[in-house]
Amino acid sequence: MDIRTVESGTEAPGATRRRVAGPLVGIVLAVVAVQAVLLTLFAWPALHSAPRDLPIVVAGPAPATHQLAGQLAAAKPGAFDIDTVPTAAAADRALRHRDAYGAFLVSRGGVQLHVASAAAPQVALLLRQVAQAAGQRTGAHIAVTDVVPSDPDDPNGVLLSIGILPLVMTSMLAGILLGLAIASRWLRLLGVLLFAALAGLASMAIGQYALGAVPGSYLLNAAVVGLLALAVAGSMLGLVAVLGSPGAGVGVAVLFVLGIPLAGLTSAPALLPTGWGTFGQFLPPGAGGTLLRSVVYFDSAGAGTPLAVLAGWAVLGLVLVLVGRARPRRRLPVAAPATG
Repeated sequence: MDIRTVESGTEAPGATRRRVAGPLVGIVLAVVAVQAVLLTLFAWPALHSAPRDLPIVVAGPAPATHQLAGQLAAAKPGAFDIDTVPTAAAADRALRHRDAYGAFLVSRGGVQLHVASAAAPQVALLLRQVAQAAGQRTGAHIAVTDVVPSDPDDPNGVLLSIGILPLVMTSMLAGILLGLAIASRWLRLLGVLLFAALAGLASMAIGQYALGAVPGSYLLNAAVVGLLALAVAGSMLGLVAVLGSPGAGVGVAVLFVLGIPLAGLTSAPALLPTGWGTFGQFLPPGAGGTLLRSVVYFDSAGAGTPLAVLAGWAVLGLVLVLVGRARPRRRLPVAAPATG
């Protein structure tokens, strides 16, 4: 050991490099590991996207409907959960009530396909492809009718799918900042409620009036978006209030790393690998996307379960905020009185 190095209070260059190299390598490896996990979780559901027990109906006379149902089941084994109904009106009712994604109608004039692209544009496209393939096999043209179409200014439903992502991210950020910057439990509660209300009003003002891509009641749509924002921000804030800074990591892992890929926002829960799509509907992003489509396009049909999920997350978050520990206020040092 160089005595002059010790005496001067400096560290040898080699020792400095070794001391810095450890944290450097650790940071790089940790970030790469997180990157690998995110890539896997986001890419895996998309790569394995396919219809699995996708609910559809076949309408018409009994012998013909059973024959067509058998043909559809044989053409794509395990892809469809097929129900038969007697009339076209019953089939369209199933689409409007969100009990089915598509309906094949059998009549003397041939076969028709009815879809509800507002429920899931990718599923509607898939069913159109199935109908086209069936028409090529039989030599008959299968006409397609969109019973519940998306807004003409957003025919692919981009805003109600991709638009959920920035809302979830900003809501998580709001929860983290309120938890770390605000000391009072009650001010945190007030802050997250105010954020949720403004997030809903602002998001729908952009979607409905600035972009013109969302139909329906502005206040009702804003209430749905606000509830989603409250579920995400409130849960994140509650976790930070209970666990401190590590709570933010837990919230990101659950609400974003799991919640976004398993939400089926750009496709449909029924197209995700078995079980994962159902699980994703019990997380705020998936429930929020489903509830928003139900309210905007389907007169709130099928809204009960996603509404209960979002409300449950919101209530859980607010309870955690109230029972969590308040951040101690920093006290300024008081100068000692001068003596003498």
